[in-house]
Amino acid sequence: MPRSYASAVIDATADEVWAYLRDFGNLADWMPGLQTSVIEDGGPGDRVGCVRRVWGHGDSVFRERLAGLDDAERSYWYQVLEAPLPIRAASARLRVAPVTGTGQAFVEWWGEFAADAGDEEAMGKTLSHGIYATGLDALARRFS
Repeated sequence: MPRSYASAVIDATADEVWAYLRDFGNLADWMPGLQTSVIEDGGPGDRVGCVRRVWGHGDSVFRERLAGLDDAERSYWYQVLEAPLPIRAASARLRVAPVTGTGQAFVEWWGEFAADAGDEEAMGKTLSHGIYATGLDALARRFS
């Protein structure tokens, strides 16, 4: 399966960034291009098994299930249930770690997916640059 990856150093502590990111339901608050996001059953955004529905431009909808959350590792991982992209069997992970020399946060976002051979390269770039890196850049601005 192809893997897409992005990372960023954020000018805040790892604990501060994780306290904000651990809410799986707040994606539209910091991710550019999203209109709104909600947890489908209205429950908390840190409950493993919850499903977030995210609306982008037009009628584009992503649905993602929180598969795990680890506060000690400052990490969560999720499965993509529905996406307006030609991908399938997609999953992703977001992790926050301290930069020991500066006290800043190092944030990684990566995922794996399956796609038809003709779509693999484009989808890898879309996920790495169009989604993960774009989101992390916006997150960095939020904490600057």
